[in-house]
Amino acid sequence: MRDKLILLSGWGLGSAPLQPLADALRGLDPRLHVQIEPLPLLDSSDPADWLDELDANLAQDAWLGGWSLGGMLAAQLAARRGERCNGLLTLGSNLRFVAEPSWPAAMADETFAVFRQDCCADAAVTLKRFALLCAQGAADARGLSRQLLAAAPPAQSTTLLAGLDVLAALDTRAALQAFVGPQLHLFAGADALVPATVAPALLALLADVEVGLIDHASHAFALERPHEIAAAIQAFLHEAGDD
Repeated sequence: MRDKLILLSGWGLGSAPLQPLADALRGLDPRLHVQIEPLPLLDSSDPADWLDELDANLAQDAWLGGWSLGGMLAAQLAARRGERCNGLLTLGSNLRFVAEPSWPAAMADETFAVFRQDCCADAAVTLKRFALLCAQGAADARGLSRQLLAAAPPAQSTTLLAGLDVLAALDTRAALQAFVGPQLHLFAGADALVPATVAPALLALLADVEVGLIDHASHAFALERPHEIAAAIQAFLHEAGDD
């Protein structure tokens, strides 16, 4: 299925933030079948359970991609599938979302712990705050955050907390090093959640992957700048032999 691209959603906000990007990709290449896949609705905090669920339900031999947490899961799944994955692309996805000494280009552990605590106390309010963080750095941050929230699924604290635990547990460095297929990793220059310094850190780890930075864009850059990102993805697919 070299003409099929599966995009995994990010945490909490559903599939809608990726829809304009999918539409833009289809407009550039009508032969490309783009499927947006929501994250599993699981109570488990074990990333292996999420990957098992995705592996069982997503088409084989497709391109895998995703936004933020979705991109991290796509990276793990690509490494698991190996030659059964045509290639990988991630959008605003850190290699570790929570910082540690060997990977400082990430969110401070204390900041993440407070965010998780807030989500446990009031998931709806936390999701609103998350939408604002996703939109921070955009030309119209308030309008973009309202757009994100308006299309978000109802906040389910159990599933959201499990997703946060998976986000904190994932470390995709080994997966990206193990996956031998083509890779494209796009980052946003004004991202409030995944620092732009991840781009050079990723290149230092893996010199033979494609890395791009969209200047003056927010974490929700797939919704904010869909045509620009679609052009970069199409160029990557064609360069990787998907003509």
